[in-house]
Parts: sequence; C-alpha cells; structure tokens
Amino acid sequence: MSNTRIRIDFMRGRRVAALLSMIAILIAIGSLALRGLEFGLDFTSGTSVRLNFSQAAPIDAVNSELEQAGYEDAVVVNFGSDRDIRILLPLDPNAEAASEAEQAALTGEAIAALLGERVDTGVILLGSDYVSAKVGEELAEQGGLGMLVALGIIMLYIAVRFQFKFSVGAVVALAHDLLFTLGIFSLTGMEFNLNTLAALLAIIGYSLNDTIVVSDRIRENFRTLRKTEPVETVNISLNQTLGRTMITSFTTLLVLFSILLMGGESTRGFAIALIIGVIVGTYSSIYVASNVIIFMKVTREDLLIPVKEGAEADGAMP
Repeated sequence: MSNTRIRIDFMRGRRVAALLSMIAILIAIGSLALRGLEFGLDFTSGTSVRLNFSQAAPIDAVNSELEQAGYEDAVVVNFGSDRDIRILLPLDPNAEAASEAEQAALTGEAIAALLGERVDTGVILLGSDYVSAKVGEELAEQGGLGMLVALGIIMLYIAVRFQFKFSVGAVVALAHDLLFTLGIFSLTGMEFNLNTLAALLAIIGYSLNDTIVVSDRIRENFRTLRKTEPVETVNISLNQTLGRTMITSFTTLLVLFSILLMGGESTRGFAIALIIGVIVGTYSSIYVASNVIIFMKVTREDLLIPVKEGAEADGAMP
C-alpha cells in the first residue's frame, strides 16, 4: 500500500499528543483531588420553589430581585412552559424553622410574596419542597457504579469482538474523556448536577462508537495490508475514517450548541459536558486509543482469523 493514501500523518505527532494528554489528565486529577466538583442541589440539600406567572416569566428580572433581596445563590430555570419557573437555593442554616420542610415552605411563600410585589405580572406559588442530599448521594453512587460497570462490559465486548489490546485502548480513551470533562468542570467551578452526570454516560456511548469504527478499520487493514508497518497501517485507517468522524462530530455539535443557546439554564450543564465530550472524544479516538494500540505493539498475527484444525487438514488434502 502506498503512502499516497495518507493525507494527514496523524501518528507523526503521537508522542507529543501522548505527553499533552498525560499532562491534561494529571491536571484534571489534581483539580478533582484538591478542588473537587461544585455540586448542585441535586447532590446537596436545599429548597426548590415552583412559581407560575400570568405571562412569560421574566427570568432576568426575577434573578435581579432575588439578588437584591439577599438570595445571591438562587438558580432560576424554566420548567414546563415559559410561564413556569423553578428556583433552587440552599437552606439557610440560621433559619428558626422547626424542620427543613417547614423552612422550604416558608421560603417559597416569602419568594412568591416578594416577586408578586416587585414583578409586573401575576405570580402563583405552585409548591416548595425540601431537596435532600441523601437522594443525590445515592444517585451519584449509582451513576458512578454504572460508569464502572459500563467500562468493564465495554472492555470485555471489544476484547471478544476485536482483540485484548484494542479493548485496553478503548477503555483508556473513555477514561481519558471522562476525566478530562470532569477536570474542566472542577477547574471552572461549573455546577455539577444530575443532567451533567447523564451527559457523562452519554459521552461513554459517543466516544465508544467512534473508537469502534476506527478500530474496525484498523483491524481490516492489518489483515489486508501485508507490507506496511503498524504505524502506517493505523495512519491509513485514520485517514479512511476521518470524513465519517468529522461529519458525525460536526452534526452532533450543531445540535448541542443549539441546546446550549436555546435550552435555558436547566440544560446548560448537560450541553457543555457533551460538547466537551464530543470534542475530546474525537481527539481520543485518533490519538489515545490508536496510540495505545501502537504502544502495546499490536501485530497482524494478533488479528488473523484462527483456522480450525479440520479446515486446515481439508485444505492440505490433494
């Protein structure tokens, strides 16, 4: 196979890419260890207040009035229709209410009265609830366990479908994508909530799909290109799948940026996490999974289809 099929020499920079990836992951792990994540009310205790407006809810005016009234940490999001909003805010440790539920009820009534006076539209209190941290902790534990189980099953699946070295590359690439995304959230202090956790699970599926497509082409080329070195074979495979990878990433990013710009505050973390995941997932399928395959010295013999003894004997008969 001639080098003319290699339009972009991806593997020429594989050592630099590996170094940059290791630095980025070390920074992410360090930030997660030292700073942690800014958990939202899904994982911490707080109050959820639901309000209905007679007209489209003026989100900016509500935020301004709440800030002036001392609710600086309040998060205002639409839910249901453009006339319904949900206000999330932490519990006041100095409140004199007998219980968290009572404090949530009093807070809801106070906010409804405040906005009814200061916002030029009718306001109806739909309800106010106490959000327990215990529920969020259980969901976080189940989500983390789900990711670990998913990685284990993925590693087993790719080992059976392709080869063990390919499964190591795929799992390393997935771990790279997840840690990078979590590191960005930790470094920037963006809120981490259940929507963000759902986005991380979606990143696993997206990144895995891209890695499998590339791995499948690498396997086929290892079997058919007999006179090329492993690095050249991987390069050819990456160039052959480049068009599909770029089109898939571009169309996915179009949808995600639309969600980010038009979806409101409730989907902001989900969209940002997936945008980061799609970009870094495209990178990892080229420079992480493929790099690991080359590092583990995959050979053509590793990917040859085993011949059954009976079939080999039949072929040897005159």
